[in-house]
Amino acid sequence: MLLKSKFKLATAIGIVLSMLSLLVHLFLANYSTGGITKYSMHMDDVLPFGPRPRPRRLWGPLSTLDHLHPFAKPSKSYAAPSKKHNGFIYAKIYGGFEKIQSSICDLVAIARLLNATLVIPEIQATTRAKGISPKFKSFSYIYDEDHFIDALSNDVAVVHGLPKDLREARKKIKFPTVSPRNSATPEYYITEVLPRLAKSKVIGIIVNGGNCLQSILPAGLEEFQRLRCRVAFHALRLRPQIQALGNQIVGRLRASGRPYLAYHPGLLRDTLAFHGCAELFQDIHTELIQYRRNQMIKRGTVKEQLTVDSVSRKMAGLCPLMPEEVGLLLQALGYPPTTIIFLAGSETFGGQRMLIPLRAMFANLVDRTSLCSQRELSDLFGPEDPLTSDLPHPPPPKSEKQLNEEWKRAGPRPRPLPPPPARPFYAHEKEGWYGWIGENDTEPDASPNEFRRQGHRLLWDALDYFVSVEADAFFPGFHNDGSGWPDYSSLIMGHRLYQTPSGITYRPDRKIVAMLFEDVSDHRYHPPRNWTIAVCEHLNRSARVEGVVSSAMLSRPVSFLAHPLPECSCRNPKSPAVQQVKDSKGRLLFGGEEECPDWMVRSLTMASAKNNELQNEDYEDELPKDDSSLDAQQESDRSDTNKSSEQDEEMDPDD
Repeated sequence: MLLKSKFKLATAIGIVLSMLSLLVHLFLANYSTGGITKYSMHMDDVLPFGPRPRPRRLWGPLSTLDHLHPFAKPSKSYAAPSKKHNGFIYAKIYGGFEKIQSSICDLVAIARLLNATLVIPEIQATTRAKGISPKFKSFSYIYDEDHFIDALSNDVAVVHGLPKDLREARKKIKFPTVSPRNSATPEYYITEVLPRLAKSKVIGIIVNGGNCLQSILPAGLEEFQRLRCRVAFHALRLRPQIQALGNQIVGRLRASGRPYLAYHPGLLRDTLAFHGCAELFQDIHTELIQYRRNQMIKRGTVKEQLTVDSVSRKMAGLCPLMPEEVGLLLQALGYPPTTIIFLAGSETFGGQRMLIPLRAMFANLVDRTSLCSQRELSDLFGPEDPLTSDLPHPPPPKSEKQLNEEWKRAGPRPRPLPPPPARPFYAHEKEGWYGWIGENDTEPDASPNEFRRQGHRLLWDALDYFVSVEADAFFPGFHNDGSGWPDYSSLIMGHRLYQTPSGITYRPDRKIVAMLFEDVSDHRYHPPRNWTIAVCEHLNRSARVEGVVSSAMLSRPVSFLAHPLPECSCRNPKSPAVQQVKDSKGRLLFGGEEECPDWMVRSLTMASAKNNELQNEDYEDELPKDDSSLDAQQESDRSDTNKSSEQDEEMDPDD
């Protein structure tokens, strides 16, 4: 009896101690890991439905760029197009949205240079697509064709198509065509193309790379640069259906009263193959990138070896920033985990798997598919003719009689079990470029469904372009890639620099960012304070004048639309004087803008006075006054993101 009573007493004491231990653990769970400071729910953890203050250091406007305003009107001496033209120019444009946008601007400038009438350019990605809606053809698949013609009536004569007799002659291939090299000079068109145009009255231009006219034109052709801006930022208006859906998306992103940040990863298969970034990926994606790189080597696009050190390429800034790295940079800047991030672009190589770390840090990572219904997206491309599926079909089911006959012919017993029934093939196994790599050594030709999907990608890129230009902040994953072709992020950044120069547009130097991440390679999610300060200094500097100038050094020689200054902007004469910045050849990059006209200054003064009180109420200081405030801000952000950081460490995208 004594032993039993002692055993019961020990059991009771053990239960009491276990309960106390459990209560202690529950009590400590309410405290943060960085000391005995009780965790409290922050306002940023709840998405409110009313207006909220916007920290100016995160959402702008930037005082160092608020003196710039969009102004691309021609000078008083600008002449209207002559009624006696030298002939017609028709064009075929190959490539994605960024190449189409850049090429059309160049073609309008070429038509003005040659005093020719421009036929509405043909977008080959839509003309090759089978069975697309008859409501939208070629140019009108993306842009508003009538607005394009009317907006350029004082610059270039634009027509819907060739006259009937010339159209028939074109079908019989009676007119010459030219395929200008990348960044062709105005002299090439005057000496080589103009004589052929004057002789035949019609000439075709085939555009492949997106740059059929050099970006930096000789002195005296400033009006052609302004013409490019009028085309890109005014005449090339997306068709009403795309604009309406884009405005709806922007409204839904801001419905909670919060600003949003647009992010374009820049993870494109062609870009990764060109720069040799295959080793940054794994398994099948590495093979796909290497296959495309081998194709580029055979065509002469890439003049390097097939296998290169991807790590050294990334350290040199030649590879995109991974979504995980972008999330860590945004955390270092002080963006709370509830920040709304819009994912732009029709292709993210590697799929949703690449976005898992970023989504763990910022749960409000959304794209057009999560903001729009399938009906709203399908209405963009209208009714289309049905196409047969390009997925392989499983074998037809066998009848009972056939199965019995096979069983009888199966041989002596004991017989093996019959194979399991054939399962259906899923789209993610065979669609696009995923399925063939495990079966064949060569990539199959694009199917009609793939051509149609390429046409749809133009719509998605155009829609995301609109939403990104309207965003409160923009972060590029890959810009100024050094390929010599226009890139999607740079066009967005140039449009934002023209339309809202004082808005937050980050222009990170990937080489510097790679070095910063190399310093904390073993503890990325818990970096030291000096690393966070270095990241903030670099990214804040990249959004200001220093970033505009350093980015222009690389982007302006490739694409004028990526840096339309100083030709397409004017400065407020009431603003303080700005120091001029020139490149190595003495060409102005910043600070050489003309003064805005008087009518514009008056309207700007009225708008500034009206918004002054609202800005004082809604915005905090642009920069922290001292290190202590930055330290407090980082500690607050770190406590907010504590749980998401722990999830990132536990979650492995490769599992």
